[in-house]
Amino acid sequence: MVKTLIKHGNSYALVIDRAILELLRASPDTPLELTTDGERLLVSPIREPAREKKLQASLEKMNRRYGQDLKRLAR
Repeated sequence: MVKTLIKHGNSYALVIDRAILELLRASPDTPLELTTDGERLLVSPIREPAREKKLQASLEKMNRRYGQDLKRLAR
């Protein structure tokens, strides 16, 4: 999908289609984090801190339990 910026006051805006918002499970009220590597722009919805902690705990548990197996599979 190709997009162009539109003039919005003294700034420019990028309009995000509803279908993309739905894929991100975001709404117009969802705070978004913008990051870049100097060439690309990455837009990520900011999730609830409690949910992020729960996800991080699950990932750590999975890595403790299956970390060695996952490393072997990656080779």
